Amino acid sequence: MTKKIKAILAAMMAASMLFAAAACSEVAVETETTTTEAPTTTSASAEQTTTATTAAALSGSLTLTGSTSMADVATALGEAFTKANPNVTVSVGGNGSGEGPTAVNDGTAQIGMLSRDLKDTETPDAYDKYIIGHDGIAVIVNSGNTVKEITSEQVAKIYTGEITNWKELGGADAKIQCIGREAASGTRGAFEELMGIKDKAKYAEEQNSTGNVKQAVAGNPNAIGYVSLSAVDDTIVALTLDGVVPSEDTVKSGDYSLQRPFVMITKKGTTDELTKAFLDFVFSDAGMKIVQDDGVVPNPGKN
Repeated sequence: MTKKIKAILAAMMAASMLFAAAACSEVAVETETTTTEAPTTTSASAEQTTTATTAAALSGSLTLTGSTSMADVATALGEAFTKANPNVTVSVGGNGSGEGPTAVNDGTAQIGMLSRDLKDTETPDAYDKYIIGHDGIAVIVNSGNTVKEITSEQVAKIYTGEITNWKELGGADAKIQCIGREAASGTRGAFEELMGIKDKAKYAEEQNSTGNVKQAVAGNPNAIGYVSLSAVDDTIVALTLDGVVPSEDTVKSGDYSLQRPFVMITKKGTTDELTKAFLDFVFSDAGMKIVQDDGVVPNPGKN
């Protein structure tokens, strides 16, 4: 073979080797790219699945019933809870604290609301009890009444009929009209017990809700009534009691004596996930802030 032919063959073999090397290099790059992209796609898919599972974790209906004094704070808690859990519905109702244990016992509500402690006749041992906060009971009068201060003794005498005219308290010469709640009301029970007039009070009118008591006093210049401190607004006047102005601070300090617990109850040892999740939310920082914003002194201890 001539030297010229040998040179040509050597050149052709060198070119072939370079082509093969380039081809191998290209395949290696494609393989590396494919390997890198695959886990990324899998990770994104897992994240979407986890998010969807979390959002759908809680679902169903939750019913709270009982104390009308607790209706506002319970509604606010329910709205916040359903905002975070869109597949959940929370219903709040009731006609007084006495309805709370009955509804929980017969299964028409998962959570009962009482603005007082459970009575012995309500078999307290049958329920788990959660005090969400403490609420003052404000003694209220019409905004046109000149009487702004009163003592516990005077309140007791008014509601038992010993004091019957506002002039006896430095007010107008007018007969006092006592407004109160119906017999099943936790507010009434707590008020009469704290005033030492249980089953002795005499009422000109008995109303079935906090709002109705407030409305009745706002429309009657000679009326006196009692409502949850959280319900007080500029349509009525809350009287200074025993020299202490009713407020969240004086309830928290204990200086304001006319106060009671806000209680939620469930069946003893309940394992319902939705109920437990709601109560966990109530006692979370966010839940306790809602309680406080409603004018109730929060109790973060869940007991």
